[in-house]
Amino acid sequence: MTQQALTHTEFLDGEAGPNAVAPANSAVPKAAWGAVVSMALCVAVLIASEFMPVSLLSPIASELGVTEGHAGQAISISGIFAVLTSLFVAGLTRRWDRRVVLASFSLILVISGTIVTFAPNYLVLMIGRAMLGVAIGGFWSMSTSIVMRLVPEESVPKGLAMLNAGNAIAATISAPLGSLLGSYIGWRGAFFAVVPLALVALVWQWISLPSLPPQRNEGSSNVFRLIARPQVAIGMASVMLLFMGQFALFTYLRPFLETVTAVSISTLSFLLLLMGLAGVVGTYLISHLLQKRLFPILVAIPLIMALIALGLIAGGSSATSTAALLIGWGLFGTAAPVGWGTWLSRTMPDDAEAGGGLQVATIQLAITLGASTGGVLFDATGWWSTFLFAAVLLAGSSLLAVAAWRSTRR
Repeated sequence: MTQQALTHTEFLDGEAGPNAVAPANSAVPKAAWGAVVSMALCVAVLIASEFMPVSLLSPIASELGVTEGHAGQAISISGIFAVLTSLFVAGLTRRWDRRVVLASFSLILVISGTIVTFAPNYLVLMIGRAMLGVAIGGFWSMSTSIVMRLVPEESVPKGLAMLNAGNAIAATISAPLGSLLGSYIGWRGAFFAVVPLALVALVWQWISLPSLPPQRNEGSSNVFRLIARPQVAIGMASVMLLFMGQFALFTYLRPFLETVTAVSISTLSFLLLLMGLAGVVGTYLISHLLQKRLFPILVAIPLIMALIALGLIAGGSSATSTAALLIGWGLFGTAAPVGWGTWLSRTMPDDAEAGGGLQVATIQLAITLGASTGGVLFDATGWWSTFLFAAVLLAGSSLLAVAAWRSTRR
């Protein structure tokens, strides 16, 4: 696949406006890693902003005069708007320079953080969180296609791994950092702390990203059309089961560790930190393996995670074995999106934007379904049923990955 983009020199010539269309044979002579790093920073801020309310629900609810359940909807609404945005962003921005589009979502992130910080009531808070969902859905939907245009084809897995490393770091520190900042500067100060980082990411992107006009050979912006392709449908089904299984278990790790493994709060925080750090290592290692072993990795990761879930059921009372299993969970689970992002770049090279939107919508929906169904099982029959449910879903994801692999050989 020919990598399509414009060089920084072409951008500085000023001939390509926001509605210009790039020819199919324009190519970047060298990788724009500075731009990729700026995107990774923005991803980290997006994820930190998304999950920060987890540790701040009580003070938010108290100050705004709502229940903690209502305050928790600040997380749900961002997910809903992320799904809606990811489904339609490719069509709505079809004729605009991708540099401008990406910067716009970064600007929405800044505005969202500011609105949430100074929200006088619950309604304004929810508006700010809805804007965050727009930024998340739009930025993630565009990320794979833009990385494909910033770096050579053989470096795409490395670029996606860098983005996911930002995701892993933010997911690891967002809740404890939010709790820490909230205790010193209040929940509003905790939310505002991410705004300067978002501004840095915005400026850095604007400086480092070359002009990226829409491409003439870009496929249809209709994400639903892609489902008609058997290989895409099977792959997205595997992605759905993977993230459903992952978040059915991950969402309820804390009560599991507190009640079954019976660890202290400090030990619990340390275990979650180890799991997050293992995820960063996993994203680094997988980028070196995906070039020649894409489908074996897509098959193996959910299968290993299913075995880990069963291992937690069998040996969850032991702190040592649980720690080892959680490190493995972080190592493989955090690396999984890199593999599926690489699959998208190879399966839909001419539909990467629409495909990215479909994949983000699938993941966001899967997270919601996995967490909610896992919670129902957790309350109804106990933690073990939630973990068993996760294992079954992950095993199913592995089987569908095999089917997707076979479909490429026909």
